[in-house]
This record gives sequence, structure tokens and C-alpha cells, in this order.
Amino acid sequence: MAVWTRAVVRTWRCRPINFSRAFSEKLPTPEAKGRNVQWVFLGCPGVGKGTYAARLSKLLGVPHIATGDLVRQQLSSHGPLALKLVDIVSQGQLISDEIVIDLLSKRLEAGEAKGEIGFILDGFPRTIRQAEILEGVTDIDLVINLKLREDALIAKCLGRRTCSECGGNYNVACIDMKGDDGETRMYMPPLLPPPHCETKLITRSDDTENIVKERLRIYHETSKPVEDFYRKREKLLEFDLPGGIPESWPKLLQALNIYDDEDKKSAAA
Repeated sequence: MAVWTRAVVRTWRCRPINFSRAFSEKLPTPEAKGRNVQWVFLGCPGVGKGTYAARLSKLLGVPHIATGDLVRQQLSSHGPLALKLVDIVSQGQLISDEIVIDLLSKRLEAGEAKGEIGFILDGFPRTIRQAEILEGVTDIDLVINLKLREDALIAKCLGRRTCSECGGNYNVACIDMKGDDGETRMYMPPLLPPPHCETKLITRSDDTENIVKERLRIYHETSKPVEDFYRKREKLLEFDLPGGIPESWPKLLQALNIYDDEDKKSAAA
């Protein structure tokens, strides 16, 4: 049974977006604590799906499952599938939907056996076929589609850095832009490394402007059918990030009608 300690999830009443009564009844409430949270995060590369999914995971007490992590775990296992995956990756091929959904299914089964109360998926589904396959495996309650203007996305991707020693992820980009109306300001401060990592930062080889733009083009091309798939099922919440985490996080919680008691205490301290 779910125990809502740090977060209280109220009845779904997201005023900026009109949802049907049937949709609102799919969300967990304090009165229905046994209800699983089975959510998916969508969004362009670099938008911050992993960051927000991880925060919600911690707040709601459900696992954050990133399909990329499942593949990396399998690669490090040295089992029969690991050898197959190494061969696929080394040839620059895409890992098949069947392999990814098999890894995901096993992870969900293992979680259920351990008594996990749900999950937040990150990085899957990415295509309409994957969405259809996923529908046959588990019931998804809500799909949160994070959106960010393209010029800010490109700046974020070009600012990504990784510490070659500790593996920490940082971002040196300071995004300070005016909105389309010329008045609204979008500010996303950099996420700078500690002093001992400053000289060890490296940039991903595929984080060049041309490659980032091509990744975004491919994403938009393949994601629209996925968004339409969940929109027709009244499961899609589209959330435009207004800025960095300090500004976006409380607004995302408000859109989800989630109350973070710890966050309120910190603000009052």
C-alpha cells in the first residue's frame, strides 16, 4: 500500500488544461492510497526529463525507471544479452523495441514482486509502435510532456559537460532570454561543477549544434504520433517549462496538484 508521506496528491483540478472527469479519476488521491502511480515523461533530448522524473520519484516514493539505465545495466552484466547488445551498439544500430520492452517488462515484474507501488518511466516510449507495445504490457495513468523553446534547448545541449573523473553531469550554459512577447523573461542558471571537477570537464562528441538540431528534428518527427496517441486517450499533460528548476518545479507540482510539504517547510525556514 502506498504511503504518501512527503507529498499529498489532491484531486486532479489542473485549471490551465481541461481534462475530462474520467481522466481526473485516474490519478491517485490521499483517500485511495493503494492506487499505483504509473506515469511517463516525454520531451525533447536535453529538456530535463530525467531531472524532473527523478524529483517526482523521490517525492512520491515510486521508482524512476529510465530505459537507458536498463540497457547500461544489462551491458555491464556480461550475460548472453550483454554480448548481443555490445554487438548492436558497436555497429551503431538501434536496440530493437522487443529487447527494450523485454528489459522493461522484467524490471516492472521485479518491482511488483518487491512491493513497489508504481513507477515513473523516462525515455520510453519514443515511437507510436513502442506506445502500442507498452499499452499491452501495463496501464499508464498519465503522460507528462515537457516542452521548452528550441533556442533554449539547443543552448542547454551545447552547455552540457561531464566530469571525466567522477562522472558528474553539469551545464555551463546561462540561458537568459526574452519571451516571444518581448516582455517575459526565461532564465535558466548554469549548473556549475565543484572546483575539483572544473579542469576535468568533457563535452559529449554528439553535442554539436548541427547534431543537436538533427536530433530535435527526428524527435519532433517521431514524437507527434506518440503525443496524439496519449492525447486521444486523455492521458497527456503538456507542460511548458517557464525557466530553470527553481521556477519550473513548483509550477509543475501545481499543474499536477501535488503539495510538497517538505518544500513548503524549507521555504518558511
